[in-house]
Amino acid sequence: MSEHFAAPTRCAARPLHCLAGLLLCALALAFGCAKPAPPPPPPPPVVEKPRYEPLTVDQALGRARQMDPSSQGLKSWRDLAPGLKASLSYVSGKPAGGVAVERPGLKLTWEALRLTIEDLLAALPFLDKDPALLAQVFAWHPLEPDTLVTGYYEPFLEASLIPDPAYPYPIYGHPPDLLTVDLGEFHPRWRGQKLHYRVGKNGIKPYHAREDIDFKGALEGRGVELAWVKDRVELYFLQIQGSGRLILPDGSIKHVLYAEKNGRELAMLGRTIINRGHLTRDEASAPRIKHFVQQNQHLSQELLSADKSYVFFRLADNGPYGSMGKLLTPMSSIAVDRRLVPLGAALAMTVPLPTPKSGGPGRLSGLMLAQDTGGAIVGNHVDLFCGSGPYAEFVSGRMKNPGQLHILVSRRAIASLPAAGDAPGELPTVRGEQMNGQAGGQPNGNSNAKNSQ
Repeated sequence: MSEHFAAPTRCAARPLHCLAGLLLCALALAFGCAKPAPPPPPPPPVVEKPRYEPLTVDQALGRARQMDPSSQGLKSWRDLAPGLKASLSYVSGKPAGGVAVERPGLKLTWEALRLTIEDLLAALPFLDKDPALLAQVFAWHPLEPDTLVTGYYEPFLEASLIPDPAYPYPIYGHPPDLLTVDLGEFHPRWRGQKLHYRVGKNGIKPYHAREDIDFKGALEGRGVELAWVKDRVELYFLQIQGSGRLILPDGSIKHVLYAEKNGRELAMLGRTIINRGHLTRDEASAPRIKHFVQQNQHLSQELLSADKSYVFFRLADNGPYGSMGKLLTPMSSIAVDRRLVPLGAALAMTVPLPTPKSGGPGRLSGLMLAQDTGGAIVGNHVDLFCGSGPYAEFVSGRMKNPGQLHILVSRRAIASLPAAGDAPGELPTVRGEQMNGQAGGQPNGNSNAKNSQ
């Protein structure tokens, strides 16, 4: 009998514990019967930018009629022929069916780019009188929003090819212990990436940074000096530009061209100076940056060393060459992010230009050739090669303007692409307005009206 009454007796002794137990049971039953909460709604799809929404023929006509070869230093559109032939040579060496660019609204093969360049070369002799052909023969695919346009140039540096106390700062060639490996060979996610390294006592190491090379003598006495220059800051800007011309003591000139980089983090000198409060963003043009560092030598090591990236060079008799391995055309060649704009592409560009006191066009509205790349050229940003000399230095040092850029795709190239849905894995047709009654299929008699600068 006592066993039957034991549980009630214990429960009476601890009523609060029993009540808690009953509540827990009730909650368990309630939640066990409840429907599970619905999953949260999926996040909105990410829209990849830029989107290449093609212009109508009339929109393209309005832009084409404003274009003028003189705004980019050309006497005639025919002067673009050598640069276009260089691009044609490059794209013709690519697999015809390979994808040159794949972005929302635009997916092109190398074959389509080849046809486009061929059609532009054929149109050049007629464009001076009839720029409307650019709208009638080509579809215009804008980069949106407005593209940031900066500039680079080929600087002149006083230099010596032999050691001389008057030229204390060495230009280094490719060091033999700087090694590279294509990481894409190890995993597809790393396709297009390279690792720059050296082999140390305990395995691979990052290659020497700028401070190690310029201020701690990491490469001294190893025989990799190509030449020596007078000014360390000018040498830094040579590395930023990627190529230049050396003026030797006897007056002769030698080209110095990009050979390799150390693969370390890029931190532009101008940004460092702005972040540390020495200059404002509006003040930080290339001439002001150079002047500040040259006048504040006690800060030069600290400021320059913040940029760990370093460029090595080679000597040549001609130059400069872009990433395609072809000679660049001043005020026509641009460096691009090849994920958005394929090397070899032709583009129309309109952008304000800095104007020196000696005069010059206030706007460039012309045809561009995507022929180069750069470590700082990422996303919706292009870098205009301005040439060499004082005008090129002035424009490139002050160029940081929004521009309107359009990738040109000839209608013959569009017709060569398989239609969307023809077969799995095939390229969709690029959207572009076909020749119609508005354009008339014929040149417009008033199309030679241009907005000259």
